[in-house]
Amino acid sequence: MKISPNHSCPCHSGEKYKKCCQPYHKGILPSNPLKLMRSRYCAYVLGLSDYIIGTTHCNNPDFTDDLVLWRTSIHTFAQTTEFTGLKIIEFLDGESVAYVTFEALLNNTPFTEKSRFLNVEGRWLYERGEFH
Repeated sequence: MKISPNHSCPCHSGEKYKKCCQPYHKGILPSNPLKLMRSRYCAYVLGLSDYIIGTTHCNNPDFTDDLVLWRTSIHTFAQTTEFTGLKIIEFLDGESVAYVTFEALLNNTPFTEKSRFLNVEGRWLYERGEFH
């Protein structure tokens, strides 16, 4: 899926895509895990599998060296899922470990996840999530 830079950001921040998640998708590193989490949600909406892969920690259960399989899995998920909402519940910042708890609406079904992010050499990566 492609959107105009002037379109509302799919992460539901209320900002335009060009001022919100697009800079991260183009290579700017998110300054904190909350921005990374929002940009990852947005990347799923847009089917940006390389961004998802590049921001996933190697400890994540989905991590694989089979990039073709991983890209295909992300692409299939993105194409078969309707992303209808994102609400941040809690953000616990830290220097090396941080958590973002959010509620997402996927196919109009809510789910809540507490995501764990690790700072690896100044770069935040998504390690894992616990569903609630």
